[in-house]
Amino acid sequence: MQSTKHDTFNNRLTTAAKAKEALLERFRARPGPDDPAVIARMAEQKAIAEARDQRAAERKAAKEAEAARLAAEKAAHEAELAAQAREAAARQVEAAARAIELEAEHKARALALAAEQKAARDARYAARQARRK
Repeated sequence: MQSTKHDTFNNRLTTAAKAKEALLERFRARPGPDDPAVIARMAEQKAIAEARDQRAAERKAAKEAEAARLAAEKAAHEAELAAQAREAAARQVEAAARAIELEAEHKARALALAAEQKAARDARYAARQARRK
């Protein structure tokens, strides 16, 4: 690299003009849109973009399928929970009915026992009264 201390203004102008000319030449040397290399590169880029889009569509379809599967599992689980809740409610109703039946039986036995005891008491009273007469 050359030192810029001893460059004159004209040298710097010429160097800048040469650099601009080199850039312009590089731009002009680029192949045109009808060049086979450019067409091949564009076709390759298009194929890559299509493959990318296809992979994205496959990922989207997989996500949707997974979401549908999870929704179905959730619905099945909720249905199972609802069935278990119904069974538990039925068991509670059955237990309550059984408790009512047992309570009724207990009351009936208590009433029968009370009636039997009263009958026995009345019989004893009647026997006592008969002995006194």
